[in-house]
Amino acid sequence: MTIETSPGVRLESLTTGSGTPVTVFAHGLAGGIADTRPLGGAVHGSRVFFQFRGHGASTAPAGEWTYRDLADDLRGVADATGATRALGVSLGAGALCRLLADDPTRFDRIVLFLPAVLDMPRPAAARTRLGGLLRGIAAADRDAVSAEVAAEVPADLRGTSAARAFIAHRTTTLLASGLGASLAGLPDQTAVESAEPLKAVTADALVIGCRGDTLHPVETAERIAGILPSVTLHVYDEPHPLWRHRHDLRERISAFLNR
Repeated sequence: MTIETSPGVRLESLTTGSGTPVTVFAHGLAGGIADTRPLGGAVHGSRVFFQFRGHGASTAPAGEWTYRDLADDLRGVADATGATRALGVSLGAGALCRLLADDPTRFDRIVLFLPAVLDMPRPAAARTRLGGLLRGIAAADRDAVSAEVAAEVPADLRGTSAARAFIAHRTTTLLASGLGASLAGLPDQTAVESAEPLKAVTADALVIGCRGDTLHPVETAERIAGILPSVTLHVYDEPHPLWRHRHDLRERISAFLNR
């Protein structure tokens, strides 16, 4: 199913489950429906998964994108499906924060998983890694892109069949997407100009971060949790929670959204 959110923007989507509440899931950079589905498997009601512009079969006009553009994608899908809850991962968490800064009452429950940036520039190490990934995509340098993707997997698991398949698939997806040009300015962008509007958010929030992740500094999760009025913060003591703590993560998210 595709959802047209604005002229020239058609987003690939998949709905599972049925009834209410309706929860929309927003993936991270170079992710997609396959990445967010495991997070929502135990969530009650209807679960709406979609692909941001330029990802999968989703389309959009040429040119660089901003977090406001991505927030428009998320809002369009949420409005079209009647979603009252939302989960955002990394890039998707930034888009969700951008949406809420403009419309603090839009959702009644939200989950922000591994937020990467809010209202302050990314740390130099994060800009370097993200910039390297995007330059590798733009140059169609498979080895460079593969090396960056491999860093998303714990070092001791990179030799497993699951990790090799993940790295190969993600690398191929990135090189086929043309995202390098569209997201060239992303390393220097913030999700919101000011975090002040987030103090008016009415949704109950769950913020999940981890320590030791260059691209998703724990300080960002802690800052967001310190701003939102009604929030639960959980921080894993090591990076790669999707690989190390998948069961706990799934249970934590579903317990929060199913209240």
